[in-house]
Order: sequence, then structure tokens, then C-alpha cells
Amino acid sequence: MSLVTLKDVLQPALQHGYAVAGMVTLGWEDMRAYVAAAEAENCPLILQAGPGCRAHTPLPVLGKMFRHLAEQASVPVVAHLDHGYTYEECQEALDAGFTSLMFDGSRKPLAENISETRRVVELAHGAGISCEGEIGFVGYDGGEGSAGTNPQEAAEFARETGVDAMAISVGNMHLQTDQSGGLDEARIGEIQALTSVPLVIHGGSGVPAAQRQHLARTTNICKFNIGTELRQAFGTALRAAVNKDETRFDRVEILKDTHAPVMQAARTVLQAMKRPS
Repeated sequence: MSLVTLKDVLQPALQHGYAVAGMVTLGWEDMRAYVAAAEAENCPLILQAGPGCRAHTPLPVLGKMFRHLAEQASVPVVAHLDHGYTYEECQEALDAGFTSLMFDGSRKPLAENISETRRVVELAHGAGISCEGEIGFVGYDGGEGSAGTNPQEAAEFARETGVDAMAISVGNMHLQTDQSGGLDEARIGEIQALTSVPLVIHGGSGVPAAQRQHLARTTNICKFNIGTELRQAFGTALRAAVNKDETRFDRVEILKDTHAPVMQAARTVLQAMKRPS
């Protein structure tokens, strides 16, 4: 299956009542497990390179890794830049072969966010790829607080930027390590009433799996970003692999033991939001 754009996978999700997982990657071992999980579940997948990943591995290398996995996969795979903060960073991702750019101007005043996002949308669409924007800052568990999305501003943002997907702040938080929270379904409804653009939930790990499934099937939320719970699965598996045999030192052999547990965790995520059979 060839590499695809974000629009290629989100428009069918919007039409048929399901969501696609944006899985946050940190390295070869997790991204390979995510693709294997998507193949096992026979559903599309969005591989995401966020700021932490990019600080560890350069964008040109990530682009080649994503494209290699996508070209070998039996399901559609999107190569997605997550939280690009500058036009230049988005241009670099485009040049590296990414098929989707997410520009995050959510900390900026509305007019500035619209202007800068629109510029990245024009860059992406000019190259035949997709762009996601964010309106309403999504905060961090134990850190910077969220600024909830104003529905009227969301409608203006979607209309004026032409984004292919719009990330919103409706009670979600990044880096939440449990699912004790939940999303503001009333606010989601207000946003959805004013715009038909596919909606995105960042910080999806903190959203109860049952609510993810419900919203995927009943609203315009077409993408949940999942990072923390998959990192937890990887960390648990790696710790067990290291501790299993203290004489083992080959990192490749140790990392092999993370594949099955991370793949299973990813399959569980995908099962809750993929298209009903």
C-alpha cells in the first residue's frame, strides 16, 4: 500500500463513523510495532513525529523510516509531523517526505494563528499533502493548563485556514497517564454544529477508551492522538526485557522483546476506534 495523506484517511472516517489513531513514535521499535498492529487490525494508521522524537532523530531520517514502513505495509499509512511550531520546520518535514503537516499556533492570538496556519496549509496543499491546525491550546498533565476551544473561533479558524483537520481543546490533556478524565461532549457538539472539518483530539491517552469509541462513531472526531499509554507499554516491556537476564547485553536482542507487548497495546487502541465491521 502506498503512503497516503491525512485527508485520504480522515475523509472516509468522517463519512463512515470511525476514527484513525495518530500514534506518537519515538523510535524504530515502536513505529514498527504500530504498523504491525494496524496490519493485524486491517485499518489505516497515522505515524506521528512529535517534538520529542525530532529532538532525538532528525526529520530527514524519520521521513525515510516512515516512508519505508508505509511502502512495505498492507494498509494505508500517513507520515505526519506532529506539533510543528514554525513554517521552516513544516517545510523541512515536507522536504523529508512527510505526507501531513500539523502546524501548532494554538498559543498565538486568533488572527496570528489563522494567518500562520493558512500559510502552512498553502505550503502543504501546493505539494499535494495535508495540513492539520489547532485552535484552543491543549495543556499538559501537571503542567501548563489548557485553554478550551471557543466554538465560534473554531468555525472561523476552519473557514479561514482551509485545514484538512482541526485539533480542539475540550478537556483533553497531553501526557495524562490514566483515563480518569473525559471530554466535554457538549462543547464538541457546539463545535461540530458550526463546522464540518474532521476534528482531532490530542492527549487521547487520557480519554476513557469507551468514550473514544463512542465519539468516534457519533461525532466528527476522526483522529485521536495516542502517545502516553503506548510509551507506558513500551517502558514496561523494556524494563521486563532488561531484568529478565542480567547477562544479556545486546540491545537488539533486548529490544526485540518489546515488539509483541507494544503491538498488542496498539491493537487494543485501534480496536476501539476503527470502522465497525
